[in-house]
Amino acid sequence: MASEQSSDGGAELGRFLRARRTRTAPEQVGLTAGAGLRRTPGLRREELATLTGISVDYYVRLERGKETRPGPSVVDALARALRLDDAEHQHLRELAARAARYAPEPPPVPSRTVRPHLRLLLEAMRPNPAYIVSRSMDLLAFNPGGLALYAGLADWPESRRNLARYFFLHPAARELFPDWDIQVRACIARLRALAGIAPDAPDLTTLVGELVLKSPDFAKLWERYDVTGRKATHKTFHHPQVGAVTLAAQPMELDGTPGRRLVAHTAEPGTPDHDALLLLDMSAPDPGPGRRPAMNGARPHASP
Repeated sequence: MASEQSSDGGAELGRFLRARRTRTAPEQVGLTAGAGLRRTPGLRREELATLTGISVDYYVRLERGKETRPGPSVVDALARALRLDDAEHQHLRELAARAARYAPEPPPVPSRTVRPHLRLLLEAMRPNPAYIVSRSMDLLAFNPGGLALYAGLADWPESRRNLARYFFLHPAARELFPDWDIQVRACIARLRALAGIAPDAPDLTTLVGELVLKSPDFAKLWERYDVTGRKATHKTFHHPQVGAVTLAAQPMELDGTPGRRLVAHTAEPGTPDHDALLLLDMSAPDPGPGRRPAMNGARPHASP
């Protein structure tokens, strides 16, 4: 029997459906907009219900978070009607699954500990910049180039080093990335996907709460509910130390970790881009005696 009790899991499902409905024009799904001014953009609830093959009342309960157990056929029909791509369709399935099993207990904060052999791996990858990030984009470990690549990030305390925070709050970010708008959309999409399956994650909610308050750009993009972004295979940096450099970027999921990724940047040996990597690696801050570069390399500075 379908659940009539509202839950946070159902609310997240409803918010996603509402956001996508209002961004889907009638013409995109073969309907005519009709005469007169629509009160809201996108499809009306009754139009989406008809396209999906469900009652208007049932869809309204879904969007309000009161119906939390839509069957797979309903989820798939909604995805088709809203013209979701494969990643968005999978995200909708995950939201529906989570709404059905929602438990109010807040999950624990993930550990920031990085295993020693992964730190050694980062060191072995020099001069290629490499680092490990958490599911919410906290910078957990790095080699010298991995930290120096993000100009000015070393000035922040270790606990504040987060790539999403850097993109939106660090004054150097817009100058570092010539395609900053594309980079931040991919960043938002990653966080939105995490919010769909773990909306109560304390590392995520703290970060999002801060960025919504401090960055109007983040707040605007966050409300779009995009869960897919362009994943660039190459990134160009306009770096204040080594100039313009274009690097191949390769993220790798780490087995046995809660959503962590190792990200490595490479360039073909003998090219100007590789020469820039060598210079960046050599000019990175000295971590001090007895400390591996993969473990630190920071200078104390006021946090954002």
